[in-house]
Amino acid sequence: MKKLISLLSLTLFIGVVTASTQCCDGAISENSTNNKLTCDENQTTGQVKVYYFHATRRCATCEAVEAVTKEALKEYYGDKIPFESINREKEKDNPLVKKYKINGQTLLVVKGDKMVDLTSAAFMNARTNPDKLKSRIKATIDSML
Repeated sequence: MKKLISLLSLTLFIGVVTASTQCCDGAISENSTNNKLTCDENQTTGQVKVYYFHATRRCATCEAVEAVTKEALKEYYGDKIPFESINREKEKDNPLVKKYKINGQTLLVVKGDKMVDLTSAAFMNARTNPDKLKSRIKATIDSML
């Protein structure tokens, strides 16, 4: 029984890692914003901000991560928490891509020098359990306020 649980856990872990590092073929989306914040701006404001870094080609899960995150921010905080979707392929020179050493799909909650990476939770829950992801986003942001 323990071997079966270990095998299932390992399989789930490998699936999550694969999904978060290799975004499957999907429709090309042009949802990134043109707001390019410098690293210094985030450090001096001390405001909580949410960044979603993605590739040009995006799978359904990648799109769901962005949609659920936006939905959670709007539902819990209105317009008080800024969200920025950044195409890391098109915006290679974006200082945030360099600062956070982004090389794959990544969901970050940032306040000053503090950063929380919610990528794994986002990819595990965005499509199958969006309310769980929303709760995780809210708990993370609330802990930073």
